[in-house]
Amino acid sequence: MTPLRIERVNPLDARHARALLAVLDGYARDPSGGGTGLTDEVKARLPGLLAQQPHYIGLLAFEGDRPVGLINAFLGVSTFKARPLLNLHDIAVEPDRRGAGIGRRLLDAAEAHARERGCCKLTLEVLESNHTAVGLYRAVGFAAYELDPALGTARFFEKWLT
Repeated sequence: MTPLRIERVNPLDARHARALLAVLDGYARDPSGGGTGLTDEVKARLPGLLAQQPHYIGLLAFEGDRPVGLINAFLGVSTFKARPLLNLHDIAVEPDRRGAGIGRRLLDAAEAHARERGCCKLTLEVLESNHTAVGLYRAVGFAAYELDPALGTARFFEKWLT
């Protein structure tokens, strides 16, 4: 087995852009990613858009030259702590490599980066039916967000603008 290598994404590097789009498209095609691949328009725009975002942090996992995992993350701010936080927006591992520890290695790399940046926490969203991912997140220390158990856990909402 080829050793796993994790690289920080440079969206303007053609090799990284191809790898990012390949893994993200595979994730988008998966039922947990919506079941529909990325459009050609999204593929054409995304690397340049990510490169313009000063708070973007991407991590790619490679086995040899093959991209097998990805995290797209963005720095934010915890207003209650007055410190940065790192939101893990996309976490994807190629289907045939799931269960091989790639997700855990990517999460460890994201946590190391967040600690270097002085972040107070990592955040992410996950579908409650994605039991494998939920199990991994709990195993590495994530928990549902709640301020007071009597008030319940937070829920993630969205409102499309286009």
